[in-house]
Amino acid sequence: MGHHNINPDREYKLLQRNLDKNVTGAPYSPTFLKILKLLFSPEEANLARQMPVSVTSVKSLARKLNVPLEKLQDQVTVMAEKGLVIDIDMKGKRFVMLAPVVIGFFEYTFMRTRDDAPMKELAELFETYMKHEDKFAHAVFQGNTQIGRSMVREEALDENYTEILDYEKASHIIDTATDWAVSLCACRHHHTHLGDACEADLRTCLTMNIGADPMVKAGIAERITKAEAFSILDKCKEQGLAQTADNVKANATYMCNCCGCCCGMMQAIKTHNINNAIVSSNYIMSIDLDSCKGCGKCAKACPVDAIEVKKIGDGKGKNRWAEVNEDLCLGCGVCYSSCKHDSISMKPREKRVYTPDSVFDKTVVMAIERGKLAPLIFSDPTKLSHRALGRVIQLLEKSPPYKAAMAIEPLKSTFLRKVVSVAKKQAGF
Repeated sequence: MGHHNINPDREYKLLQRNLDKNVTGAPYSPTFLKILKLLFSPEEANLARQMPVSVTSVKSLARKLNVPLEKLQDQVTVMAEKGLVIDIDMKGKRFVMLAPVVIGFFEYTFMRTRDDAPMKELAELFETYMKHEDKFAHAVFQGNTQIGRSMVREEALDENYTEILDYEKASHIIDTATDWAVSLCACRHHHTHLGDACEADLRTCLTMNIGADPMVKAGIAERITKAEAFSILDKCKEQGLAQTADNVKANATYMCNCCGCCCGMMQAIKTHNINNAIVSSNYIMSIDLDSCKGCGKCAKACPVDAIEVKKIGDGKGKNRWAEVNEDLCLGCGVCYSSCKHDSISMKPREKRVYTPDSVFDKTVVMAIERGKLAPLIFSDPTKLSHRALGRVIQLLEKSPPYKAAMAIEPLKSTFLRKVVSVAKKQAGF
């Protein structure tokens, strides 16, 4: 894999195509190729474009690429420290995964201060690719299942209301986590280099459970205690930041504390009109018109501009009320905390929002919706465990027929042979 064997432009174009196999995508753009050339050396691009976008063992990858294991181990370490791959230790074995753009090497680039990369140039290129060009935003947020979901502020709910489930509570996610880490908010740090960041704290991005250790090991995050995680959460609420967590019911890997001015997901809502870029909570803003003063503080606090103060009537008597756009409301409850007149509460939505059980389920459902099941889940379909295969089939059965067909098509006979072999084994043939 020496430099003399590598055609840089070819390697970066192949790397872009490989990254585009991920469920969140990486559409071609000259801007994106410039980003890749700043982050990946030609040799790293050559290695990364041959990596599967799903988790694989380093030992298996070394065999596949026909490179010495020790050399590959060293390359993985360096690339993990640069935030280009995710380096995972499980049961004494080392696994690696090519980091997607988001949540991936965009965040890993800006979640810490760095003097080994041209941060201002990268910030400007990412701003162009993610905001001013629209292909990437529409690739990331296509479909109904998204990478992040809004967390409702528990204090905004009636204390007698018992329907809130554990996975809907930010406090429960932190309390039941097994590991905690914190890093800089990638979005606000990104905007710091653009010169237009807000004044909210930077050290606010929480990583938990199996997501924490790889981040700490790579130097991207700092390990903290549960108490410190709760302290960060409380301070972020005081600053009017909205909580956006991993879109899963169990073992969430991250929780962001987001501002509407810098957050990439919220910017997709406001700039590209992708209303479901963040999955809403199961709650929605409710306004008591009798006590509402029309002061506009809730509208100013809303991170996605879902609230508008309407002026009604001829100007005599009370004629200003807050009004919420229910299609935009995330159900985060930031508006509740901003209201000084007790005019806002959070009421349950008429229909509960779908939340995947686990990261595996979320990834599979996103892949089904986007027609990317084959490259993400099955780098080798014949090696898929019976348990994992069964879970995939269950999720396919729950999908609309056209989406299931679109997802299965790239697998063709390999997938079907696997299904048949499992069925035969279970039947005793």
